[in-house]
Amino acid sequence: MAVASELSRIAVEIAPPVSHIVLRHPPLNVIDLQMMQELSLALAEAEAMQDVFLIVLSGDSRTFSAGVDVAAHTPDKVEEMLARFHAIIRALVASKKVTVAAVRGHCLGGGAELAMVCDMVFTTASAQWGFPEIRLGCYPPVACTCLAALIGQKLAAELILTGRSIKGSEAAEIGLANRAFSDDELADAVEECLDHLSKLSPSALAVAKKAFYAWDAMHFDKGLARAERVYLDELMNTHDAHEGIRAFMEKRTPKWTGK
Repeated sequence: MAVASELSRIAVEIAPPVSHIVLRHPPLNVIDLQMMQELSLALAEAEAMQDVFLIVLSGDSRTFSAGVDVAAHTPDKVEEMLARFHAIIRALVASKKVTVAAVRGHCLGGGAELAMVCDMVFTTASAQWGFPEIRLGCYPPVACTCLAALIGQKLAAELILTGRSIKGSEAAEIGLANRAFSDDELADAVEECLDHLSKLSPSALAVAKKAFYAWDAMHFDKGLARAERVYLDELMNTHDAHEGIRAFMEKRTPKWTGK
């Protein structure tokens, strides 16, 4: 029996063995502090349920997420923002459940980081993927930590250092997603995957995940912690980081000083 609940930023439907977590903060499902809190609770709830061993993350019918709220990058909020968002990332990475991201529309910045750490990712070919933080004078800590392991160092450097966006079709070609589908095919593709996984042993899947990520997990925690400290201690002490965030919020072109 399915159990549905709707919070202010997400909707959750639990129909064992699947927990569907849907980002719902229109128009672009920007991840603000409230959504982070709700996502943490939803993931913890799913993790505690023995009859749930599959978690699906998706956005509404139009988009996945355009990323973390730029307003949460201001000096008075940035440390809390990083702690909350990275707690979600760590929960997904450490989860014993098989996690699947279904992506359509915008999948940018923190939204792309959220999707990329899931075990499997299915995207529409027309989806817009990218890590545009550099345009704000910032950088994406999660992507800096593990994107190269997914798609290779040179491609990861290009996406992070240029901030360019790519289509879902290219995201699948380079290994950022498993496969790309037309808008009409995505839902069926995800359901086919879930149907296949639901017939497998939950305990075997959990142990296989632990073994599969054993090597990467040792480096991920240290790498992300280091990326956080550099972000807070060095990046947020630059003029350009604050200028980029202010310029975005004021809808103007940033004036970089290189300081």
